[in-house]
Amino acid sequence: MTNLELHSRADSAPLKRAAKAIEHAAWNQLGYLNYTRSHHDFYDELLDRFPDYQLCLVDRDQNYPVAVASCVPVSCPNVEDLPPEGWDWLVETAANGGGAEPNLLGALAISVPSIHRSKGYARLMISALRDLATSKGLGGVIAPVRPSQKSNHPFVPIEDYIRWTNEDGRLYDPWLRSHVASGGRVLRPCERSMVVEEHVAFWETWSGRRLERSGNYALEGALAPVAVDLERQIGRYEEPNVWVVYSS
Repeated sequence: MTNLELHSRADSAPLKRAAKAIEHAAWNQLGYLNYTRSHHDFYDELLDRFPDYQLCLVDRDQNYPVAVASCVPVSCPNVEDLPPEGWDWLVETAANGGGAEPNLLGALAISVPSIHRSKGYARLMISALRDLATSKGLGGVIAPVRPSQKSNHPFVPIEDYIRWTNEDGRLYDPWLRSHVASGGRVLRPCERSMVVEEHVAFWETWSGRRLERSGNYALEGALAPVAVDLERQIGRYEEPNVWVVYSS
């Protein structure tokens, strides 16, 4: 991995464009998550406001990123009190800090193109986020982590899912397992980490099928079902994540 270098989006305009392209490609299947209110109102603004917090792992041979991470400085008096709103709360807190001095780094996403997955790049980005927190004088990292295999079990409550273990007694979910192996502490679920409430037609577009009765519907890639209310013509998706805490 000696051909890899860590940069920030602030380093150049081409790097900023490349990072955006990678993030878009990595999350394209889950594009409905862009419709949380906090994402729509604040996310792009935050990336521009804190460009030196947006990290890129660059392959020098290709002169192109192989992984990117987005994060923001936030104020949180007590990590033990992190709320169930998770990712949405993190974005809104960073955007509307109210003048409070940031004391933690809030990790928003680590994006790795499919062609570069299973190479350890995501773990490298976790380490880079911890190093960034230290260099900025922050007391650690908080992350509303998206469990990578939860989409295979959308109707299992997140509280039950995070207690599953594999045959070695370690956490069942590989992404949560990676965070723990990197020094993270699983705090608790954030059950309403990303909330999207849209017209039923919106969810029909994403699901590719008609939603003809009220109820809970699994959506490809989603971590929980979409709750559809045909009388109101509304579908509500509450994505459960897991708070993971890193001390400095």
